Amino acid sequence: MNKPIALDLPYPGTEGITADPEAARIISPAYAAAHSELTAILQYIYHHFNFQSLGDEEIASTLIGISVAEMRHLEILGETLSKLGADPVFTRMPPYKCDFYSSSFVTYSKTAKKMIMDNISGELLAISDYRDMLARLKNEEVAAIISRIILDEELHVKVLKEILAGLC
Repeated sequence: MNKPIALDLPYPGTEGITADPEAARIISPAYAAAHSELTAILQYIYHHFNFQSLGDEEIASTLIGISVAEMRHLEILGETLSKLGADPVFTRMPPYKCDFYSSSFVTYSKTAKKMIMDNISGELLAISDYRDMLARLKNEEVAAIISRIILDEELHVKVLKEILAGLC
């Protein structure tokens, strides 16, 4: 199993989280919407295969490592949504079973620079969205989880920018 590219810091637990429909509505887009952890996972895996095709195993491996971290984020968000009282279905707005996730949200770029630039853009957008969530959240336990996820996303930007510099 590939090692996740994440900070060596624990994630806050979900043990004390109870039903909070407002917090669920605020964080649900990070779970399975156009700019979500699910999209990030699929995009990193797709770009991993493309870098393998280009013969660059090092970048391919790095992208899988980032996707593993994003999988952990998806798991944490799904667990948090469950504790908040939402069914973690793959929609933009759980628990409503409509507006289901579409893999068309993935950026299917194929050139090395474009793939990395798309991933940087996605990470920066995720950070912005998470900060917006923090400004709206009143639930401190959920805010702590979001704050910790942001730290990983910032690390991903740093790693991707280093890769991009090497490609230029």
